[in-house]
Amino acid sequence: MNGNYHIDTDAVFERHPFAREILDRLNAAGYEAVLIGGVVRDAMRSILDQSIAFSPHEVDIATSALPQEVRRLFRDRPIVGVGEEFGVLVIAAPDSQQYEVATFRTEGDYDGRWPGKVELVRDLAGDVNRRDLTINGLAATRDGTVIDLVGGVEDLKVGRIRAIGDPHLRFSEDYLRMLRTIRFACGTDGKIDPATAAAIAENAGKIELISWERIRDEILRTLATPTSARGLELLDEFGLLAHIFPEVSAMKGVPQPEEYHPEGDVYVHTLLALRIADRFVSDPLVKLAILLHDIGKPKALARNNGVNMGGHDAIGARMARKIGTRLRMSKHEVARLVFLVKNHMRIADFPKMGRGKQVRFVSEGIDSSIDSKTVESQQVSLRGRYPLFFDLLQVLVADCEACAHKSSGWAPILRETLCVVDHMERVCDLKKARALVDGHVLIAMGARPGPRLGKVLEAVHDRILAGEIGTQQEAIAAAMDLLSEYPKGNEDRRR
Repeated sequence: MNGNYHIDTDAVFERHPFAREILDRLNAAGYEAVLIGGVVRDAMRSILDQSIAFSPHEVDIATSALPQEVRRLFRDRPIVGVGEEFGVLVIAAPDSQQYEVATFRTEGDYDGRWPGKVELVRDLAGDVNRRDLTINGLAATRDGTVIDLVGGVEDLKVGRIRAIGDPHLRFSEDYLRMLRTIRFACGTDGKIDPATAAAIAENAGKIELISWERIRDEILRTLATPTSARGLELLDEFGLLAHIFPEVSAMKGVPQPEEYHPEGDVYVHTLLALRIADRFVSDPLVKLAILLHDIGKPKALARNNGVNMGGHDAIGARMARKIGTRLRMSKHEVARLVFLVKNHMRIADFPKMGRGKQVRFVSEGIDSSIDSKTVESQQVSLRGRYPLFFDLLQVLVADCEACAHKSSGWAPILRETLCVVDHMERVCDLKKARALVDGHVLIAMGARPGPRLGKVLEAVHDRILAGEIGTQQEAIAAAMDLLSEYPKGNEDRRR
């Protein structure tokens, strides 16, 4: 026990009031009950370094009470047995918050992913010693007294990330713990203990036993830290990168023109771009796009006989789609990722585009549920209104700052973006353009559906977006004029 330290349980209970009730009831009935894991770790970090704010997002409670005993004590509350055979219950509080309460347990018969045997026990030590890292093995009583059975406090003091007990054994129980170790090293700015690091390097290939869904979650959590570039370096150093992102490993040693990339090869550029992104990008998916933005360069260079890397954005977009699918990301997430990789070069031509094409580009992925009145009342940020394009701007800035272009590459585009957004708010956006004239209106006036009609609508919408057409009558007249001029397509001949 480390009785010299007391975490601020008032801060915990202020945000999670029913946690106090759970601890009180269990203690009053004679059971041991503690806060455990992340909430204690984060509270201790704020004690050791007052520049770190303590914000208890989640609370985990562990107890010597068995599940049936917990149910008896909380028969007045809805309880879900999400993993009751493993001793885990979820209690619904009066304020609708849910609290996970787990019986102390030991585990065994692992297959590298999950325990084949779980035994519920009455002692905290058995439960703590099955956990992954010392900093995650801290517990605290109802009054905040810190219980440290594995040296987690000392490791937090010196910034050390260390497995509990034998690191080879800890990782063989669940090889995902290798990625968790890297994630916590990034999240706490800690240095991985040599024995723990050696065990990761020796077991790196075993990460392939883990499902892609679990790998994805850990990678995204690492990318969400403010030192995700270090995470990439650690993945590479320990041999994990080649098993998770072989496409990124393939960028190493691929040369680039020194005139534009004095920083080095494609991998070095990518690592630098990610390090720069860590300063201002918080969305892990945007960071993933930055990690993958140049993965098409090796293939493009080979396809172009070593002359240039033209077309690497399109190649990279196809590769990004495969990676997103491999990581079992949602269709929406894959589409975002592909858009950012595919368009990271196209955005460089943004100032040269016609106004209509600029509005279309900015409007990609626009949230149509947000109307202009809401935007005008400033309840929604421009980034919230045009999410995909603003994500792309973040990719652009990181990319440019990591090469010779620096601000000369992104500043003109940002200035043009502000002008275009101002134009959209004052004159017209894509939603307004479509409201003036659409295919249904033209078909009702005798136009035939098909590619020709689509091209006409696009041309008319571009003129509306540019401010050349302002009324529905003008839009319909322009469309009918163009329909009379456009050559009839195959859809007309089929009729």
